[in-house]
Amino acid sequence: MKPLIHDDCLLQSDAARELYHEHAAKQPIIDYHCHLNPAYIANDYLFDNLGQLWLEGDHYKWRAMRTNGIEEKYCTGKEASDWEKFEKWAETVPYTMRNPLYHWTHLELKRAFGVDKLLNPETAKEIYDVCTEKLRTPEYSARGLMKKFKVQVVCTTDDPADTLEHHISLQEEGFEIKVLPTWRPDKAMAVENPKEYRAYVEKLADVSGVTIRKFSDLIEALRKRHDFFASVGCKLSDHGIEEFYAEPYTETEITQIFDKVYGGMELTKEEIWKFKSAMLHEGAMIDWEKGWTQQFHYGAIRNNNTRLFKQLGPDTGFDSIGDFTVAKAMSRFFDQLDKENKLAKTIVYNLNPKDNDMVATMIGNFQDGSVAGKMQFGAAWWFLDQKTGMEAQMNSLSNLGLLSRFVGMLTDSRSFVSYPRHEYFRRILCNLIGNDVENGLLPASEMDFLGKMVEDISYHNAKNFFNF
Repeated sequence: MKPLIHDDCLLQSDAARELYHEHAAKQPIIDYHCHLNPAYIANDYLFDNLGQLWLEGDHYKWRAMRTNGIEEKYCTGKEASDWEKFEKWAETVPYTMRNPLYHWTHLELKRAFGVDKLLNPETAKEIYDVCTEKLRTPEYSARGLMKKFKVQVVCTTDDPADTLEHHISLQEEGFEIKVLPTWRPDKAMAVENPKEYRAYVEKLADVSGVTIRKFSDLIEALRKRHDFFASVGCKLSDHGIEEFYAEPYTETEITQIFDKVYGGMELTKEEIWKFKSAMLHEGAMIDWEKGWTQQFHYGAIRNNNTRLFKQLGPDTGFDSIGDFTVAKAMSRFFDQLDKENKLAKTIVYNLNPKDNDMVATMIGNFQDGSVAGKMQFGAAWWFLDQKTGMEAQMNSLSNLGLLSRFVGMLTDSRSFVSYPRHEYFRRILCNLIGNDVENGLLPASEMDFLGKMVEDISYHNAKNFFNF
């Protein structure tokens, strides 16, 4: 009996196997959106054990463990040891069958550590010990793992106020893998809490050297930080938004709204939307000026569980898919930039699968022939980052746009062993195309072109699109 992870897993036809093994598998990795800690790379961090590597910060696993009846102390708690947490994760793994965590877990064990055994309570201690022993060697350091997976570029996610000291030190050292920052200005838009917003603006003023007293000062400070990010090699921005914001506003209104929130007063919903609209538009124009790519991750409802948010904080596994009507606002946002001829290269990631066809058609409205695939339908994201979600995203893009111009996969992860998600995606891509060949929907005579198409989606499209 074959192990779960074998050479041809997820590949259901001869054409799929040819496309994967001869084309996709050979490509390096460009991970253009992730949440890795750059300090770990700069310091070439060695992880203490498999529990720390796998469970620290992984809200995917925490959600599954809670659902399986595991106490919180084994998820985010400080009192349980790494081994105890790992033991509870191993107890949960068999119950994740048909959840992508089951495939990801065993793919990571196989590719990172050469472990073929299924993880369960009986195998937990052996797997933990074998992997932990390897993690204590230089080959399994943060940098060692990146090299192991043939990573060429990673783009981390960074606030405008960040020092980028670790990115700078890596560049000065000459580390062969590009570790570039990504501009994530969400906090500069987060005016819902006036006290927190003022504290952030004061921090931004301090690092930028700009005294911020009015809205135009805020934009000046952000421009200075944007310039600084560019000097460290940044080529992408990213926005985590619930919805697209494209409300009409005047400069006077935005100036007054900023004065109000900076002075500690609560804003109305209308004022919040106008301010966010202004900030999105201003940021998009700055990105266009530098030739950056702007990314929009929209559609999440975050921190739904008030009790546990107060106890554990954000990014701990209490977010979900939102249900927003965004097409008109998205259209207005892009159209205004296009009318000004200041629409940058763009990637849109939706979290609700009902929006797949809408996004696939919306990007087609603003393709202008200047760049192949200038407007991109981003890879299946977060809750959609699984076989069904990836297939649905690629089917919508195929039916309503050009799959061949897709910039492909990313990890969106905090883990140094998440790179097999690129393999997972590539196998699903090759299976999708290969099965069409086997079923006569694509010509078998064009396997050379299809092979190049797979190589492009796996690697070359991203390399060319971002000018890496």
